[in-house]
Amino acid sequence: MQTSEELKDIVKEKYSEIANQSKAQNETSCCGVGGCTTIEYSVFSEDYTKLKGYNKDADLGLGCGIPTEFVQLKEGDTVLDLGSGAGNDCFVVRELVGKSGKVIGLDMTDAMINKARENADKLGFNNVEFRLGDIEDMPIGANSINVIVSNCVLNLVPDKQKAFRETFRVLKPGGHFSMSDVVLRGELPESLKSQAEMYAGCVSGAIQADEYLNIIKKTGFENITVQKEKQIHLPDEIINQYLSNQECKDFRNGAFGIYSITVFGNKPINPECDLDTMCC
Repeated sequence: MQTSEELKDIVKEKYSEIANQSKAQNETSCCGVGGCTTIEYSVFSEDYTKLKGYNKDADLGLGCGIPTEFVQLKEGDTVLDLGSGAGNDCFVVRELVGKSGKVIGLDMTDAMINKARENADKLGFNNVEFRLGDIEDMPIGANSINVIVSNCVLNLVPDKQKAFRETFRVLKPGGHFSMSDVVLRGELPESLKSQAEMYAGCVSGAIQADEYLNIIKKTGFENITVQKEKQIHLPDEIINQYLSNQECKDFRNGAFGIYSITVFGNKPINPECDLDTMCC
């Protein structure tokens, strides 16, 4: 079994490659990780092109939702984007928080940070910055962020409990998050799961939806809400090859499957525990 550090190294390597690819290349290689270039459509990503602040150079087609769709931002907010990539969500957020707001993008891949900074420089933004760092150990001060967004990233983090504890720590009391991510519902047959991971790299690291939401709850967040959910439809060529007739029926009836969800949660105004000092 691979260690957390080995898994992170794999993600860094793959997303370094992705940083130098176009949106079209990434969409046709299923979350940009290769292995299925004969598939000519995107499985997860949604259309950002009509959103204010959209910048095509920052859109690598890597998301599985649009967390800013439900994020409840206001002018002047300080917003943190976890796994910010080339800056796509950061630039949309910047449009919503205005010149008086601040946007921080956090990514652990040097190539993505460099690409995002180049994009920000082209746009002339001075209130958007990109920091190199690990979501499990964020280089962000405690109680300093109003809102956190993330798009198809937490499923790739080995220690999701640590990631959400860090999310809780850096949010101001009363602050909130809106994150799009990939989860599983029901037990996928191993043969299908392995092929799904080859077909769409974003499935790697995905856990059961109930477990995902329970981690958030145990961290101390309140008002946890699934704002949007959609099932990811794998092509028949995979379904028919790796599932029995009954499993095919179960999959199509929703007994098990891969889902994109967008989740909201807020940090209590008076949290019982301070995860920065661990005083309760």
